[in-house]
Amino acid sequence: MSTTFPRTRNSRRGYSIDQVEDFLEDARQAYAAQPGAPVAVDAATIRHMAFAMQKGGYSAVHVDAALERLEDAFATRERERAIQERGDEAWYSEARTIAQEVLARLGRPAGHRFDRVSVLSKGYNHKDVDAVATRLTRYFKDGSPLSIDDVRTAAFRPQAGGYREAQVDLLLDAVVNVMLAVR
Repeated sequence: MSTTFPRTRNSRRGYSIDQVEDFLEDARQAYAAQPGAPVAVDAATIRHMAFAMQKGGYSAVHVDAALERLEDAFATRERERAIQERGDEAWYSEARTIAQEVLARLGRPAGHRFDRVSVLSKGYNHKDVDAVATRLTRYFKDGSPLSIDDVRTAAFRPQAGGYREAQVDLLLDAVVNVMLAVR
């Protein structure tokens, strides 16, 4: 019986134990791989990982916290390897380019930063997203405090005709990438 993470009660749903264990094994192998070897797991894969739910599964809170730490470890290692291969200047230049693209998107007027879904569909509440966008702009322009966890855990209410979720999520991913790159 696996005890990697605390489990939910048998009547409550948690992450699929088999899926989590399989993913962690893939992550271990990827982390142990030699530089340049093909791997199935990287920081971005970890950030986007999703597991099926099952009764009596692993506690989502505990698994999610472990995945955040794992993503940080992979990102640090990826940054170190990239700096060895391409040099500091190339690495930071790429991060600056992404940050400038993010700022260009955030510089659009509130309510118009992202495409909207149809009024018959639900998207992210534009006021919620614009509030986070303001914090991100302050972070990039003024160095205002903002943690990676603040970005990772940003949540938005649904809204008919709201912002297209995929665009917002991609921007948040880019922000996390930049923040991890310049740690």
